[in-house]
Amino acid sequence: YMSQHGNEAAKEKYEAYVPAYYYIPTYTDCQVLQEQWIRSKYERKDFSEANKPLAYATGYREGFLWKRGRDNGQFLNRKFVLSESDGILKYFAKNDAKEPKAVIKVDNINATFQPTKIGNPNGLQITYLKDNSTRNIFVYHEEGKEIVDWFNAIRAVQFHYLQVAFPGASDDELKHKLTRNFLKEGYMEKTGPKQTEGFKKRWFTLDHRRLMYYKDPLDAFAKGEVFIGSSDNKYLVREGLPPGVQGNANWQYGITIVTPDREFLFTCETESDRKEWMSVFNGVMNQQMSPQEFTSRFLTHFPPHSLSPHSIQLGLAMKVFGAFEDPHCIFATLVVFCQWQKNRKIPRTLQPSVINLHISDPGLLLGH
Repeated sequence: YMSQHGNEAAKEKYEAYVPAYYYIPTYTDCQVLQEQWIRSKYERKDFSEANKPLAYATGYREGFLWKRGRDNGQFLNRKFVLSESDGILKYFAKNDAKEPKAVIKVDNINATFQPTKIGNPNGLQITYLKDNSTRNIFVYHEEGKEIVDWFNAIRAVQFHYLQVAFPGASDDELKHKLTRNFLKEGYMEKTGPKQTEGFKKRWFTLDHRRLMYYKDPLDAFAKGEVFIGSSDNKYLVREGLPPGVQGNANWQYGITIVTPDREFLFTCETESDRKEWMSVFNGVMNQQMSPQEFTSRFLTHFPPHSLSPHSIQLGLAMKVFGAFEDPHCIFATLVVFCQWQKNRKIPRTLQPSVINLHISDPGLLLGH
């Protein structure tokens, strides 16, 4: 009784004003997150009083992080700037450079701690979409507080961006749209679309519905990716490989992912690995797809540089989305594609009146 009520009293005192965007670690999170959470509560008393100035809550952050080079793999000190007013994170290749090496929109960022992969206890992986491909940046800082402050500063800027984009949403709804941990990572082997090529060992990362594979875990870009849709849309995962297909000698535990387009074949080294992968695949497939995810599916087929909006015909889109049962999501995808191409006029063949759709909530389209 005393232990329970003592813990509740301590929580009321030391966690009274934790910002909604602040990442509260669990026992599964890395040491630097857990340590800085404890220090924030009991040493710095960051959450014991209202409106206390916090280093990651100003909307602007500038400093240096060690960044891994894309080609040579060396970590070099690079200047990073995070700006809420501009809605961007940027970094510079040289300290005196006037123009940034990269400019990343904050609503397009994910960040997750990866100490083992990066080889540093304070290692942070930042990912974002570049030309509809996932770009990875690997950084660290010598000080644990500094890297965790960067992490929460990104979450704070994203949170305030979402408050503007979704004014009716609760804090609890918004914080689930912030940075996320990968569902699973690890090695599997895969073969190509003809299923006649040899199986090759690749590092796989499952970021919700994007299954990306790399030659090396620290590659900047994936060699490819598989979109994992929902079972409602004809996606499923099966144990084993099709008849006549054989994996390599030490990778005998097969997985087949069935999509509306093709089958993807993978093999695992152990039965426990296969069970873990199949569990997370089924977990994703059992969730209904959001309009944003339909958009991601669409852009996987039609990268923005490959087609102009006026070249998209309804029949082509319906062929791609033939297995999808929600026409509102189809239209939302096409609208977003037109906006992606910076073309404000939606082609007549895509107008709701032409394809006989009634959009009950136009704000849904604008929000996504």
